[in-house]
Formats: sequence, structure tokens, C-alpha cells
Amino acid sequence: MSYTKLDIYNISFELFIETHRLSFKLPKYETYELGSQLRRSSDSIVTNIVEGYGRKIYKGEFIRFLVYSQGSCDETVCHLSKLSRLYPELNSDFENKAKEYKLLGGKINNFIKYVQLNWRT
Repeated sequence: MSYTKLDIYNISFELFIETHRLSFKLPKYETYELGSQLRRSSDSIVTNIVEGYGRKIYKGEFIRFLVYSQGSCDETVCHLSKLSRLYPELNSDFENKAKEYKLLGGKINNFIKYVQLNWRT
């Protein structure tokens, strides 16, 4: 099996692409401030899933990177909430994306529980 078969990987990858593109709707000056932080935290979700999967032989390492991914997901929701308030004209775009990240966060959390209970090394 490959990490590409994980729902959390596929969802986070697609959300990263969408979020990356969305960030460039921001005013130019914000593209390199909060926009950059948003892109980095969104990217961190998917890359931590991949890195953790690469260490899956060590259950604790796998869980640790999944927890990092969960934290980056929460950080991304926070950035989206800030941007939603700062830029009312983009409010619905950022709020909708935040809802999708909250759903992803729940899926990551469920996968962490699954690994804790069922993963064999």
C-alpha cells in the first residue's frame, strides 16, 4: 500500500492545491504575509502525512507526524478565519475552505485513533 491510497492524503493534497490558488486572490501585499503562512500550513498537512507514512514501520513516529499534520490543519483553519474577517469580499471562499479543513481535521483525528489501536509494526 502507498500513502496515495489514504483518504487523508488525497483530501489534503486537493485542499492544498485549492488553497494555494485561493491565496493569490488576496491583495498583493497580503500574498507574502498571511497568504504565505496559509500556503505553508496547508502544505504542511499533506507533507507530514507523507513523511509519517514513510516512517510507518515505527508506529510512534507515524502517529507523531499525523499529530503534526493535525496541528497544521488547525493552523490552516485559524489563518482562513483571520483572512475571512480581514477580507469580507472573499469571506465565503475562506469560510467554505475552513469548513473543508475542519472535516479533514476530523478525518485525520480518526485515522490517528485507528493507527493507535490497530497499526502493527
